[in-house]
Amino acid sequence: MSEQYREMWKDLGLNLEAHDALLKVLGEAYQDIYLAQQNRPGAMEYFDFVMTEVHGLRVKELNDARAVGRKVIGSFCVFVPEELILAVEGISVGLCAGAEFAFDQAEKIIPRNTCSLIKSVCGFSLGKACPYIESSDMIVGENTCDGKKKSYEEFGKLVKNLYVMDLPQMKSEEGKTLLKAEYVKFIKTLEQLSGKKITAKVLKTAIQIVNEKRKAIRRLAEVRKADPVPISGLDALLVNQLFFFDDPERFTESVNKLADEMEQRAKTGKGVFPKGRPRVVVTGCPMAVPNWKIPMVIESAGAVVVGEESCVGERGARWMTSEKGDSLEELLDNIVERYFNIDCAIFTPNPSRVDQVKKMVKDYKADGAIHYCIQFCQPYQMEAGNMVNELKKVGVNVLAIDTDYSQEDIGQLKTRIEAFIEMVG
Repeated sequence: MSEQYREMWKDLGLNLEAHDALLKVLGEAYQDIYLAQQNRPGAMEYFDFVMTEVHGLRVKELNDARAVGRKVIGSFCVFVPEELILAVEGISVGLCAGAEFAFDQAEKIIPRNTCSLIKSVCGFSLGKACPYIESSDMIVGENTCDGKKKSYEEFGKLVKNLYVMDLPQMKSEEGKTLLKAEYVKFIKTLEQLSGKKITAKVLKTAIQIVNEKRKAIRRLAEVRKADPVPISGLDALLVNQLFFFDDPERFTESVNKLADEMEQRAKTGKGVFPKGRPRVVVTGCPMAVPNWKIPMVIESAGAVVVGEESCVGERGARWMTSEKGDSLEELLDNIVERYFNIDCAIFTPNPSRVDQVKKMVKDYKADGAIHYCIQFCQPYQMEAGNMVNELKKVGVNVLAIDTDYSQEDIGQLKTRIEAFIEMVG
């Protein structure tokens, strides 16, 4: 891949030496973590292909689309509606980064005790190693946590066009009104950038496209309730991660093919692990590519991850946007209603997230839950204590973990997770 796309990367302004080193490390990690798995569904070959071309063919597709006038919109959060981006014929891509890259440079502009996700985004930008950042015509930040909110002041100096969206912090009518006002402003910005007007007709089509993608992911989640599980937690996480990168209609078709195969596997009792293997739900912070550390440790320790209560998982695809209504106002209200349901830890209070984890543990017949926090992620760290207490009240075994993107604590994590799995198993 390196030689074929080298000129494109150079034109995007990437640091080719640093980018080559990054691709080498990621390729080796993918080989060791993903391709070494046994009994994988055959339909995972498509997602392996996407990963091998994630900095190649997909980036070429984006830049070919830009060449004919389409706009690429990069974002970091599930609160940014893909429906609105599609409605101006834009392309939505996720920019969250899950690797420890150029942290030494990032720590020159943001504090060292900032969460790894924020440092990774800044590091990839400073190190000129992310073709998605360089291919974006506009990058959308959002005022979720204080770390993101303040880091955008510095990040905005690194990129050509940063747009910051405000978000409510409480589930109230006033909060919903704020969210709608922000989406109205976002529509105007998208229309100005693209030169296209959002109509009810194009928005309804966009809503249908994104809903179909969510339905495919829901099929994938549903079949993970089987025992034995027909897909590993690692592979399911990968599909959820690529939700934010791939062409939406092609992605939907590929996920449905995978779900077809998994449903057939479930009928015949074919799994990736033996029946009766301890089952775990992971809750907490999102895991962006290539943050595969926690599920890798869990599944190498003898359990299987059967669900993720995360933006990269249930929270990202749990709700559909209603397709009812024929006016732009009605459809926008549907979008606001859908996104206002998201129970991110930025909200206070946030009881529905605890309720959802309880429900997932029951529905997926899990033996326990692991609460995953990125160090210095205050919203999820603050919710961790209450989450653990509430789960224990209903008899759910739970392990709380704080970690970062480094590999230095793998041994310690392995010891703790093995002990937890032995207890629940």
